[in-house]
Amino acid sequence: MSRIDLLARLETARAAREEAGLLRRLRTVDAREGALRRIGERTLVDFCSNDYLGLADHPDLVAALTAAAGRDGVGSGAAHLVSGHHREHAALEEQLADWTGRERALLFSTGVMANLGAMQALLGAGNVAARGASVCVQDRLNHASLIDGALLAGSRLQRYAHGDVDDAMRALRAEPDRGALLATDGVFSMDGDVAPLRELAGICRDEGAVLYVDDAHGLGVLGPRGAGSLAEAGLSQADAPLLMGTLGKALGCAGAFVAGPAAMIDGIVQFARTYIYTTAMPPALAAATRVALTIARNDTEGRRKRLGIHIARFRAGAEALGLPVMPSRTAIQPLLLGDPEFAMKAATRLEDRGYLVTAIRPPTVPAGSARLRVTLSAAHEADQIDGLLEALNAAIGAHP
Repeated sequence: MSRIDLLARLETARAAREEAGLLRRLRTVDAREGALRRIGERTLVDFCSNDYLGLADHPDLVAALTAAAGRDGVGSGAAHLVSGHHREHAALEEQLADWTGRERALLFSTGVMANLGAMQALLGAGNVAARGASVCVQDRLNHASLIDGALLAGSRLQRYAHGDVDDAMRALRAEPDRGALLATDGVFSMDGDVAPLRELAGICRDEGAVLYVDDAHGLGVLGPRGAGSLAEAGLSQADAPLLMGTLGKALGCAGAFVAGPAAMIDGIVQFARTYIYTTAMPPALAAATRVALTIARNDTEGRRKRLGIHIARFRAGAEALGLPVMPSRTAIQPLLLGDPEFAMKAATRLEDRGYLVTAIRPPTVPAGSARLRVTLSAAHEADQIDGLLEALNAAIGAHP
């Protein structure tokens, strides 16, 4: 029997994706200023960034990063548990815990690593005997890293219909003898809707399950002082023990954290391989993130209000034009087109008119639900939103 050629198999899969019109491609941004991106010879208005508060190029963040790099250097030099945990990391963790109302926070290099590591520790992958002894119940539209985290941890994965609390409860009750974790996005990254967090917290309390919320797209935008979707829902650490948040979206920096009870966070420190075996983020980046957190929390510039006005303006305009905008009250405003080829053509037509909007296609979203994912930012201007609506009407109106 001949051995399978892995490179040949990979190329076959890549070619099949290209044939289906689903090939992913990189593009390089040459310069940025506010909501504008220069790509090659074109300057485009960016409507696909997750920089919801427009903080990524804020001068105070740039100054903090520069000053800290001059003081502490660039790289952290090691993993957190070796010699890479600097004072800026510790200070940022304290601020994040206080902001989100949790006892303790733990920094990770990315949101994907945070979800994979926390899932591994919580669901028992650090203990071979524990594999299969837990169940992870997840919303069907959760971020891929939550799904991968449960699978890599060796947990039984049960997925419930999107936003369906009764289906989630049925999934929990089907596994009464296993330790249970219910994981959900706070704001769903491709649909923009908000999870029914109060109801999910209720069934977790009734069924003895731990609630884990990935609030990558809610933190900084929703809730009192931007503390996220759990804060907006009025849920404390007792109601929703574990929160994952990213630092590269509304906060305009990079990295992620998991926050929750001190005992749970210490357990994650012990067993999360994506925390233990990776170099800590640069301390200068942690310093810049601390400034971003203060700006987002206090919001003296009214960035959240400005973003809310933009969302209302876009939705009113889209509905007046009859555009297929999906139900969402967040900065993520998808337009459902269905056909992936048409979604790509629409994105190209928008780019020709000076607007950068990403076409999202399977497998990122389910088959038949290709879309344009419009994201709004406090960095946008009203005339840019009006211009986008006009361009969308022209691009989508050309659908054969």
